Amino acid sequence: MKKFLAYGGLVLLLVPVQTTLLPHVAIWGIKPDLGLVVAALVGVLSGELHGLIIGLAIGWILNLYSAGDLWLNLVTTAGAGLFAGLLAKQVAEITPTILAVGLLVLSLAGGLVAVSSMKHATIADTWWMIQFVVVPQACFDAAVGAGLLWFLEQRFAVPRFGILDRYS
Repeated sequence: MKKFLAYGGLVLLLVPVQTTLLPHVAIWGIKPDLGLVVAALVGVLSGELHGLIIGLAIGWILNLYSAGDLWLNLVTTAGAGLFAGLLAKQVAEITPTILAVGLLVLSLAGGLVAVSSMKHATIADTWWMIQFVVVPQACFDAAVGAGLLWFLEQRFAVPRFGILDRYS
């Protein structure tokens, strides 16, 4: 019950933080996707099922408040939670570097799907979006996710989960 309330509070708190705090920490107009990062962290720390469910909830809430493509946040955020949980299950030890690489790949994939769905964009516009929006945001997401995992490990002594921890 405690975990359910914590996850519910996290999902409901994420939208106000995303809309009010992140514009102040944007670098050259690029903001991290906290929904993707939080879903991946939940997947790493609690498992793939929790990451998938939290990713679905976060993606649904963010889709309600965004003017972007329908279902894009839902699918990418849920996929990030599931992928991060599966990664944590298969890798011997999840470090901030491993999480950063995983988030970089996931954020790049989500950004490329979003850019490829632009119907009236020229090739020059698409290349500009990839070069100056998608890649920097993916790097920012990776850095934020790695920093949050490192902070949680240092401050709260959150154990690293991996295949060795699950079978011992």
